[in-house]
Amino acid sequence: MRRALRLLPLPLSIAICLPAMADDKPVNWGLCPATDVLPVFDDAPKADKAAAATRDQQDTDIEGDQLFGTSTVPQYQGNVALKRGDQFLGTDHLSFDTESGNYIAEGNVRYQDSSIRMVAKRAEGNQEADTHKISDIQYQLVDRRGNGGAESVDLQGAVGQMHRSTYTTCDPSQPVWKLSAPQIEVDNDEGFGTARNAVLRIGKVPVLWAPYFKFPIDDRRQTGLLYPQLGLSGRNGFDYAQPIYFNLAPNYDDTLTPRYMSKRGLMLDNEFRYLYDGGRGTLLTAYLPNDKLRDKDRGRVEFEGYHNLNANWQARANIAWVSDERYTEDFSSKLLGVTASNLQSQVGIYGTGENWTGGLMADYWQLTDYTLTESSLPYARQPRAFFNWDKPLLPWLETGVYAEAVHFTHDDINVKFGPEQEYERTGQVVQQFNGSRLDVKPYVSLPFSGPSWYVTPTMAWRYTAYDLDQGLANDVRRQALIDAGVDPATATPDQLRGNTSPSRSMPVASLDAGMFFDRETTIGGKSFLHTLEPRLFYLRTPYRDQSELPVFDTRDFTFSWGQLFRDSRYTGADRQNDANQLTMALSTRFIDQTTGRERFSGSIGQILYFDDSRVTLPGQQAQVEQGKSAWIADANYAVNDRWTLGATYQWDPKYKREDLASLRARYLMSNDGVVNLTYRYRINAAAPVTATKEERTLLEQVDLSFLYPISPRWSLVGRYYYSLEDKKPLEIIGGVQWDSCCLAVRAIARRYVRNREGELNNSFQIEFVLKGLSSIGQNTDRTLRRAILGYYRDDLYLVPPSNTGADRDDYDPNQIP
Repeated sequence: MRRALRLLPLPLSIAICLPAMADDKPVNWGLCPATDVLPVFDDAPKADKAAAATRDQQDTDIEGDQLFGTSTVPQYQGNVALKRGDQFLGTDHLSFDTESGNYIAEGNVRYQDSSIRMVAKRAEGNQEADTHKISDIQYQLVDRRGNGGAESVDLQGAVGQMHRSTYTTCDPSQPVWKLSAPQIEVDNDEGFGTARNAVLRIGKVPVLWAPYFKFPIDDRRQTGLLYPQLGLSGRNGFDYAQPIYFNLAPNYDDTLTPRYMSKRGLMLDNEFRYLYDGGRGTLLTAYLPNDKLRDKDRGRVEFEGYHNLNANWQARANIAWVSDERYTEDFSSKLLGVTASNLQSQVGIYGTGENWTGGLMADYWQLTDYTLTESSLPYARQPRAFFNWDKPLLPWLETGVYAEAVHFTHDDINVKFGPEQEYERTGQVVQQFNGSRLDVKPYVSLPFSGPSWYVTPTMAWRYTAYDLDQGLANDVRRQALIDAGVDPATATPDQLRGNTSPSRSMPVASLDAGMFFDRETTIGGKSFLHTLEPRLFYLRTPYRDQSELPVFDTRDFTFSWGQLFRDSRYTGADRQNDANQLTMALSTRFIDQTTGRERFSGSIGQILYFDDSRVTLPGQQAQVEQGKSAWIADANYAVNDRWTLGATYQWDPKYKREDLASLRARYLMSNDGVVNLTYRYRINAAAPVTATKEERTLLEQVDLSFLYPISPRWSLVGRYYYSLEDKKPLEIIGGVQWDSCCLAVRAIARRYVRNREGELNNSFQIEFVLKGLSSIGQNTDRTLRRAILGYYRDDLYLVPPSNTGADRDDYDPNQIP
């Protein structure tokens, strides 16, 4: 009799498989009634998932009010109950033929386990042949809130058919949406189901019909159609993408997505993924023959993957290529896609150990800004070898070395006309020369510290040497003459001939010291731990003439709090500034003793330059003069559990001007609402001192974003991102959200900068979220998450979503970056 219990869970696997896709954000079931669609059966055992794992090894207990019949055909009458592990079968009457294997259960048939609850009028079948028929079923999925019914279910071993079945996560009294099919076939051995003539209705309106719908019923992947994506935009027109999934093998698969854009044509997008014990990878390709807006073929290729060579070494590759310089702009509606001017491809072998890291790699840059030439591209490193080693020898002695050897190459520059001629190439080519660089920096550090103080003197020696093409050496010498005020036209040939093997060798000494003071204090009746943390950082580096050194990958650091404590103000090895300077900084914090939360933190710092710093980059006339740097201040204040304020400010006392200002405010509502307000201002450090404020301003922006719940069901979302410098919006979003127990609808309108000329584009997005099933329409959820920090409350406590990557566009799922 034990195997008779197998018949009832099978039909429910059909319903379980229907919600095959879910939202990234956890589903909000807060508007659902607390009552069960099917009440818990009082005479059933406790739904214990631990017992479900061992049910097959347990005996079946059968009981009822009356037992009659014969020994070969026992019949149970009245409150019949079969129990095994977490399973329960109840019925009014049960008969079982032990010789033939036939059984009949009729009258108030009930079944329950840890995941399913169901009722039926009748169940009959043959235990030996493993054939079963169940009539008039109503079911509830306990964990997923799914429920529905079926007219009948026929089972033959692992294969079953459900007739006139339905599925929804709504309350049966208010089925806002419902999925129904005249026939669903399930093959448990193969792990898939097939629905024929399936219809999805929202209310009473059919919104989706599938004559043949194949879906997985377990974790095994199946070849078939994925949910389509529909869109409408000003650049692409009507936009329809239909992903087709191919389950090629257990460790690799492929998704082919034909995409029709009425204004552009038919694009084929493909994603191939593979996985094995030693690594994984993804290959993305796209091809659009004869783009009607650009009148040419267009496409892209992206690959990302790695392979573990052993416990210490890994090979990695990130390769990207696009067909033309306007591809990223045309197929990305993010501001990042508009402003990105290049793509980087990189391959290499990287290693790491207890005290070392190292690697051998190469990279290449492709231009993706049609307004620029190859002169804006960084030098490619082909190849680059690096090695870092550091090890504490004693508690107060640490030593290490940084070493790098690079060969730099650069594409020749194809000169372009100006904007009046749409940046077409003139045909003129400027040859670019190459070179190599060796940079070695050993150091010794003495980290002394106590419970409330630390002092860390560090001594390093930096040696940098080059091997340059003669043409590059001549270009460096020519620029050096110009910076020195010498006209190259009047220079002698010897003066114009550059050094192909320049080098630089110099010591770098620093002393980093700090103290920690703390005290307990009371403010407004609350107990706080108040800290005071002064810090001094002294840097001493002698001057070396570096005018003969080329600049491959070096630029100024943006002046910020971190710059106060670096031993160089340049990012690369081509320049090491001379320095005789002292940084003085002070930080303070107020920590709530009850909650441990930091209520206030503030920092202020400034650099004192005892001597002029004479090292500059080519083309820069200004040097860092003796005196004081700009003041840098930063503060964050958690007013309460809802309000958070922050500010960053830089004031230059020499020119009596603000170099940077950033103000931030955030308000968290009790009902998951959020309001963000930000102001940003930064000057252009390269602007002359005599420039006006308007000429000095690099950017000045305000950014307001919000999620405002009007009621448990309705909420407003929006963003207003405006450039005060350009006197035009960068992005405007306005939308409304409606939520119910089992359905959510989001509709947003968006206006945003779409190209480098600052032209604006309009779009409208709408999405229907069928909770527990999937979503129909565009992915507005990702749009809002990226535009409104705190739209997902967890984003406030984790790393914010990345704005880069090879995924489909965050703002418009019908766009491909």
